[in-house]
Amino acid sequence: MSDSGRGNADNALEMHGVDKYFTVGKRSVQALQNISLSLSRGAIVGLVGPDGAGKTTLLRIAAGLLLPDTGTVRVFGHDTERQVMRVHQMIGYMPQRFGLYEDLSVDENLRLYADLHSVSLADRQQRFQDLTRMTGLAPFTRRLAGRLSGGMKQKLGLACTLLSRPQLLLLDEPSVGVDPVSRRELWNIIEQQVKTNGMTVLLSTAYLDEAERCTEVLLLDEGELLDHNSPDYFKNAMHGHSFLVSRSDLSNRALQNSLTGQTGIVDAVIQGDRVRIVSAGEKLPDTLLLQPDDDRLTVTAVEPRLEDAFIARLRERRAALLPQRNITTTVSVVEEEVIRVDGVDRWFGDFQAVKKLHFSVRRGEIFGLLGANGAGKTTTFRMLCGLLPASSGQLRVAGVDLRTAAAKARARIGYMSQKFSLYVNLSVKQNLTFFSSVYGLRNNRRRQRIQWALQQFDLQPQQDTSSGDLPLGYKQRLAMACALMHEPEILFLDEPTSGVDPLARREFWNRTNQLAASGVTVLVTTHFMEEAEYCDRLVIMMDGDILTTGTPSAIKQQVRSKALPNPTMEDAFIHLLEARQS
Repeated sequence: MSDSGRGNADNALEMHGVDKYFTVGKRSVQALQNISLSLSRGAIVGLVGPDGAGKTTLLRIAAGLLLPDTGTVRVFGHDTERQVMRVHQMIGYMPQRFGLYEDLSVDENLRLYADLHSVSLADRQQRFQDLTRMTGLAPFTRRLAGRLSGGMKQKLGLACTLLSRPQLLLLDEPSVGVDPVSRRELWNIIEQQVKTNGMTVLLSTAYLDEAERCTEVLLLDEGELLDHNSPDYFKNAMHGHSFLVSRSDLSNRALQNSLTGQTGIVDAVIQGDRVRIVSAGEKLPDTLLLQPDDDRLTVTAVEPRLEDAFIARLRERRAALLPQRNITTTVSVVEEEVIRVDGVDRWFGDFQAVKKLHFSVRRGEIFGLLGANGAGKTTTFRMLCGLLPASSGQLRVAGVDLRTAAAKARARIGYMSQKFSLYVNLSVKQNLTFFSSVYGLRNNRRRQRIQWALQQFDLQPQQDTSSGDLPLGYKQRLAMACALMHEPEILFLDEPTSGVDPLARREFWNRTNQLAASGVTVLVTTHFMEEAEYCDRLVIMMDGDILTTGTPSAIKQQVRSKALPNPTMEDAFIHLLEARQS
């Protein structure tokens, strides 16, 4: 390992010429390539990049949990290999899924981490009180961590990490799987720690709106550090390339579907009541749908976002990532009702998880279930899939009463769970084979569908890779392919894009829109509020109950005011939840 001299103690983290290799099967994979960087004290630094870019590896090396194969790493001037104990005293590291012991209570987790970080008996009780008050966990100290909501687990993981008062805080995807309210609370805590304690924070995130709140951004791709600069630097490079467009003769989803993959359009996503496009040049591309003299067209130039720069930079770097031109451009929502929920309750002992739910879903509709962690969304999903019986009320799916014929309904349903439910020790192809067999596919039909999945989801290069070794975006592809093997007419997607990068999210929604356009009914839960705009209708849940239901536009209209003239879906979500709590 090379040494480039003594580190600068004024820098929180320094890396010089860092390489890291892993063996995957019979292959050697380079996870990091010649990484050199320095982070100044008191900065909040966002680490962004596609799935498999090397973000988690970089964080683990920064934490001293992995050693680089070449190069040097220093934390406040201390070498992570030669002064490992000193480095560990200065660092707090929260891994993905928060690093909790789920069979221990909140208090027991805090005590365990206090022991691990050698927090003195004299200090720990005051620290426990301060941290549980700051995170809102004080009333729940006796509750098992495994019974906490996702947002509460996030806050407990952060409290455990902050026990030792680290000078450098490393957070790996801290907001994965948590609702917007919990994300906002997380950022309040982070910014408070930086302001009051001078802490330096390095966090990886799949949400580019979070990265915009950072003072610096590291862009990583395929193990290479492409750039390290301020969010404004990235955004300014895209000045003049971003537009909001709408056409009076097309729905937003149909317009976005048609624009995706057109020459001169780098990106097209639904944003509010219009479609946000990123143009390759500093004017709208010349397409049939964007003629300037078309009275049906409305165009507004807008300020670029960090996400615009992220997508443009990566698609320029890897031409293969350019989206495919869609074939189907119409959306086939019809009046036929395929799901009906009437007065449904679900009890777990003396706890009522779902309360008198009423809603229906039509064929070809994308229907969203939104809510804070613990709102009852996943319980509702599991009941609709026939995996969990309702305590009372009626559930009808594809014309079948789930109380009397759940197996018949399940044959017409595809289900993609929040954690993808793949068999991590099986290869990609073996997972496809297993799920096709479970769905009753045999012989030529099974072989045809496996080949379809490998081609359609671009999984052929990974077909012999264990699914547990896949980057998150590829796990998502495989899970969706498995759910579609038997060509279901109804598809349930439970947090399908949790933690995946913006490129993978776009690919996922491109496929989902195509399915809906072909007549497949899609039910989806999501914590990513921009994705709620893809839904035809939404239900927002809280504490097992329905707060409101309607189209995205109608729900945002409910909270529009002089103080909030153009609310986003996230604004509407937070406002409705806070109004219910007040």
